[in-house]
Amino acid sequence: MRTDIDGLMTGGLADWLAGQNEMRESAKKQATSRWVWCAAILMPLLAFLWFSPAAETPIAPIVSLGGVAGGIWWGYRPISAATQAIKVGINSAIAASYGLAYSPEVEPGTEFEAARTYGLLPSYDRSDFEDRWYGTLEGHGFDLYEAHLEEERGSGKNRRWVTVFRGPIIRMGFGRPFHSTTLLERAGKHRKWLGLGGASDHVSFEGHRLDRVDQVHPAFAETFALYSDDQVEARVLVHPSYVEHLLRLEDAFEARELRALFIGGEVIIAIEAGNLFESGGMDAAADREKAERAQRQFGALAGLALAINQNERGRVIEPGPQSRVDL
Repeated sequence: MRTDIDGLMTGGLADWLAGQNEMRESAKKQATSRWVWCAAILMPLLAFLWFSPAAETPIAPIVSLGGVAGGIWWGYRPISAATQAIKVGINSAIAASYGLAYSPEVEPGTEFEAARTYGLLPSYDRSDFEDRWYGTLEGHGFDLYEAHLEEERGSGKNRRWVTVFRGPIIRMGFGRPFHSTTLLERAGKHRKWLGLGGASDHVSFEGHRLDRVDQVHPAFAETFALYSDDQVEARVLVHPSYVEHLLRLEDAFEARELRALFIGGEVIIAIEAGNLFESGGMDAAADREKAERAQRQFGALAGLALAINQNERGRVIEPGPQSRVDL
């Protein structure tokens, strides 16, 4: 069962949010109190530091920046905790409307390793995961969470962390049995030697060769490339009847890159779509807008998973009346 934002709010979410106002006000007061205490302690210490012989050394700016940053972080912790509590409450209500569960914490599974192995994700040096939605969707096992992957670049003073991927990873039991491994990705990612002659005829991942599958759908050929170890089954899994729907749903995410892997009876999807589901906040007046935005984002992602799934018995979730999904 799925409800719109009005159904969510009248179904208990509005009352729950109203009950969090006291918690939010308490968090604001606690944060203000902490910042006042930090200022009272830091200001004389920093004044002494800057008017002492230490002011001529690099230690003064380092200690100053560290002290100010630490004070701001300590003061903000109650607000961060309150924001997280609101987010969990809103997202849990959205998940329940789909018959799913929600958790802010994530432990990635074998689907993440498969996504790495078959090139759905770029190389990275550190990772972070959040916002897990899981359970059964339209009769199939469903797991969705966000990944934030970063790569360290530069050296010395120019060393920095750069985001190389941010978006949802989706794993879903497929609507029909299959035994092949099939990769769906953006056209042009794998090309022949020196980029000449168009798309590569095959790709290999840890010794597993996948051959390119020609598609008759013109829009598909322009946007996506398909590789598989079973040409016949690949065409059954990715057939033209739902390609147009898939393209419309991807357009709802402003053409952010989508990649999918059909393996082991499941479909694994990685989408570069930014940071989603941030429904928590300290402004009670913005609760409905944030909840509606998170619901719209999740609805479009669930619809995309079901469109790729091609479950003939299920109903595809549309992203809504808007042509694009706000991210």
